[in-house]
Amino acid sequence: MTTRDRSRWLAAVVAFVLVSALTGGTSAQAQPEGQLAIAFDASIAPTFLDPAETSGLGTPFVFMYALHDALMKPLPGNDMAPCLAESWRESADGLTYEFKLREGLKFHNGDPFTAEDVKFSFLRYKGASAKLLHERVKSVDVLDPYRVRFVLHKPWPDFLVFYATPATGAAWAVPKKYIEKVGEDGFRRQPVGLGPYRFVSMTPGLEIVLEANEQYWRKKPSIKRIVIKGVPDRTTRLAMLKTGEVDIGYLMVGLEAATVKADPKLRLAQVIPSATWWVEFPEQWKPGSPWHDRRVRLAVNLAIDKQGINEAERLGYSRLTGSIIPSVMEFQLRIPPYPYDPARAKRLLAEAGYPNGFDAGDITPLPPFTTMGEAVANNLGAVGIRTRVRSLERAAFLEAWRAKKLTGLIMNATAAQGNAASRIETFVASGSAYVYGGYPDIDDLFVQQAQERDRKRREALLHQIQRLMHERVMHAPIFEPATLHGVGPRVEEPAIGLNPLLYFAGPYEEMRLRKP
Repeated sequence: MTTRDRSRWLAAVVAFVLVSALTGGTSAQAQPEGQLAIAFDASIAPTFLDPAETSGLGTPFVFMYALHDALMKPLPGNDMAPCLAESWRESADGLTYEFKLREGLKFHNGDPFTAEDVKFSFLRYKGASAKLLHERVKSVDVLDPYRVRFVLHKPWPDFLVFYATPATGAAWAVPKKYIEKVGEDGFRRQPVGLGPYRFVSMTPGLEIVLEANEQYWRKKPSIKRIVIKGVPDRTTRLAMLKTGEVDIGYLMVGLEAATVKADPKLRLAQVIPSATWWVEFPEQWKPGSPWHDRRVRLAVNLAIDKQGINEAERLGYSRLTGSIIPSVMEFQLRIPPYPYDPARAKRLLAEAGYPNGFDAGDITPLPPFTTMGEAVANNLGAVGIRTRVRSLERAAFLEAWRAKKLTGLIMNATAAQGNAASRIETFVASGSAYVYGGYPDIDDLFVQQAQERDRKRREALLHQIQRLMHERVMHAPIFEPATLHGVGPRVEEPAIGLNPLLYFAGPYEEMRLRKP
């Protein structure tokens, strides 16, 4: 062997060692293997699989993290990690945002990913905050196949919060050519994305089957197939977990959570994400309604035994709060929870003209959290506010709320991300998706803060809004929920809590099964 040949041979050996170290060994070892089943806590709606349809809640992102990918998104160790966008920059005047896209990526059907898909996905988006995004973005300019520029009508400090975090699905890319070819109905039947798992089949409401995308840019998944089953009843989820029919059971609360914790074969995984539970008063702007009276709304806050519900539902792990905005969110104003004071609640009701209480109609909890609704209904009944717990499927619940058809009381939770402004836009500002009314002074302050580029002044405006929300008792906050999941013995890494903003298992490519 010549000196030159020996040098080439040594270079090849070094290259092989480096590749082996990076890939974890041989290609055979790196191939995805096995199947993992998840019992999801609601029926699975086709809209959950389409980035354009994302609500202001966290539910759709359980599926988006598997099927799709975004320009940036929360990943382990980074709440705004570069994904489809390798980098981005904001102009000095705050009017343009330019994204450099990752090259060489392909959708699950083989179509190349380009800036045209980014533009198409944004224009197609019609989910939470779509109106706000489309009004504030003047143009989306494709500079070349891997560079795209967003031009705003005027500076908007929260553009990236509303566009490029899971506060919305606007930055999650779908294939333009494919959708133009098969149409919206075709995409609904066979969604195509860029995520770590590709769509195999779906039984609406019941089950979705996914298969590993071995060309995923970030990391090849180690699990070949993931099956997500829609199981709204948590006792059934627990039974499936205990028998091994599923490997992860989402949202084990109350007795089921305690059962998982006590079982030596199972694990109770927990995380407190960017979420809150609260009671919504959709009729507070209706003059003839009891909810128009601040004293009645305050009575509800005092009547709810928040810590008692925390102990019963979340084993005491949740964080009590006086705000609908999670404490981990930027610009949140810390507001202590109202005390549990049913005697004062009764006095307030009497002052408001309801000494014997009143019939408040329905209380509709976010499905399938019926026991949360029942617990609050029992607390309210104890002070004379009589309600009936109404159960809906989650997709029907969201549709009815957006259509302003829910009356009485709404019990909601959301793990949607963003900051205080994005929560206020979705649940407080007039004309928003889930708001039945509003206050002109709050709306004016919201407009002011959206244009304020000085962080301190902006924070002051957002804190002022939150003080007004609290003073007017617009909501009845309960807690920032500890999200509890049951994990079976076959799972080595459930990927729960790798990023605390995610209440579900994610990212999927980090999940691992134990070796047989």
